[in-house]
Amino acid sequence: MKSVIRLAIVDPHDVSRHSLKTLLLGIDTVWLEAECSRYDAFSDVLLQTQPDIALVALDSDQTRAIDLIANIHQNHPACHILAISGHQEGSLILQAVRNGAKEFLTSPLKLEEFLAALERIRQVVNKASGDSTGRACQVISVAGVSGGIGCTSLAINLACCFAQQPGRSVAVIDLDLALGDADVWLDIIPDYTIQDVADNINRLDYALLKRSLTKHDCGAFLLPRPVEMEDHPPIGPDELRRVISLLKATLTHLVIDLSKTFTPLDQAAMELSDVILIVTQLDLPSLRNAVRLMQYFKRRPGMYEKVKVVVNRMGLDENTISLHKALETLGREIFATIPNDYATMVEARNNGVPLITQAPKAKVTKSILQLVQALDGPPDPEEKSDEKKPAKKGGLFSFLGSGGR
Repeated sequence: MKSVIRLAIVDPHDVSRHSLKTLLLGIDTVWLEAECSRYDAFSDVLLQTQPDIALVALDSDQTRAIDLIANIHQNHPACHILAISGHQEGSLILQAVRNGAKEFLTSPLKLEEFLAALERIRQVVNKASGDSTGRACQVISVAGVSGGIGCTSLAINLACCFAQQPGRSVAVIDLDLALGDADVWLDIIPDYTIQDVADNINRLDYALLKRSLTKHDCGAFLLPRPVEMEDHPPIGPDELRRVISLLKATLTHLVIDLSKTFTPLDQAAMELSDVILIVTQLDLPSLRNAVRLMQYFKRRPGMYEKVKVVVNRMGLDENTISLHKALETLGREIFATIPNDYATMVEARNNGVPLITQAPKAKVTKSILQLVQALDGPPDPEEKSDEKKPAKKGGLFSFLGSGGR
């Protein structure tokens, strides 16, 4: 089960349903997929939305609610059922559990009780699927210390390298709403952009968001910037949080290419990120801006710990500042270095083909693959055991010929 859980609720009582909805919307790990006010319509809602969990309020009509639980259990076996009621009679609890409810919760719902129930369900699902790790979606924001530093090239190629690995699904969001060019790097003419998502934010669900993504042949998805330049941002921080939460429910990795102005939209993305890659070069203006950014992150709780510094175009100029001097200036480790290979990078961009396809053996490609491994952590036990089988012999990059799932 993913770290973000898609949930649908049914409660004919408007006040209690609104109370449930308010509580659920405040939980980052829950995406409220649908709400329903009629027991007889809820099965159709489940058929359309396919949530992970159905939350059934019993008190409006206990008999119909108990019958609904049995119906869900029979016709939607992959959906886990939570029953909730203000009544705690043993017979009611027993009926709900016998008909298929995984948990029986007390109304009004307490946050800690609900989170504990979610965790119990998560453990059962992970055990049944043989997944002891419960891999969550990793959100990675890529920020540059100045324009032209190579953020978009890194974000796109990072995502494409992730997408080539077994069991990984990845999307890129282009947050440079004015001059972003992530679509150029992938030679994509998208049917939908982040503008379309913003225009439909009030009815946004997984199906609509999935249709708004454009898939590249390498397996990575893209949500590009608007086609037209706007006088104001088409999407706000709260709407972006909804988009990121929904994507987290279905992906293993989400890469966000930030703008260079650190707008409230960029700040919201960084707050939701697990990792913030700061891309710099070894020249004085770049390192000076990098230091300013470090000071900026230190003033914002929880952000500085997420930062990892990436030095791009290593070896560009013999007169650049040394890596040792950069370490002293920044006051923290360099997480990764990407070698300068202007010809290969420009050729890949002009062809609209990611490096993993255009030049899989180039040093710059291998350095990005190493960055992927550093970010992704150790492989899952099954993947690791597969690598030991004779049929899987190969070097570090032996997976290049396989496609992502």
